[in-house]
Amino acid sequence: MPEISAGVLAWRAGAEGPEFLLVHPGGPFWANKDEAAWSIPKGLVEPEEDGWTAARREFEEELGAPMVGQAVELPAVKTPGGKVIHAWLVEAEIDVSGIRSNTFEMEWPPRSGRRASFPEVDRAGWFDAETARWKLHKGQRPVLEAALRIILGKLEA
Repeated sequence: MPEISAGVLAWRAGAEGPEFLLVHPGGPFWANKDEAAWSIPKGLVEPEEDGWTAARREFEEELGAPMVGQAVELPAVKTPGGKVIHAWLVEAEIDVSGIRSNTFEMEWPPRSGRRASFPEVDRAGWFDAETARWKLHKGQRPVLEAALRIILGKLEA
């Protein structure tokens, strides 16, 4: 059975069109990566856990702020690695200047026997659609495209 993740793609109306909230993974592997390195706030769905509940939990763990707002479920996406991502689109205004992410531990440097703690998310930002396409992991780009279809349809109505 594939891994299942759930997340929130928050958006807001910007001066030039919709803007999307993305997070950058913490830790040494991602430190100097930007293109295709960012993500929607998301994480694994626990056994017996509802997807929307998991998405809200992960949002709060990664940003330190609760997710509130009207959610629209987006079509599930299967990544090239086989993971299935369930995402919800929520219009929200979140201040990303003071995010407080949970942490993880790993051996660092490799084969040193020492453990180091890193934030799961080291920064977050709001990006226009074109920049978000460039920054998002390639497997998550269909989530953004589905969101844009909904938002642009809503704005044209």
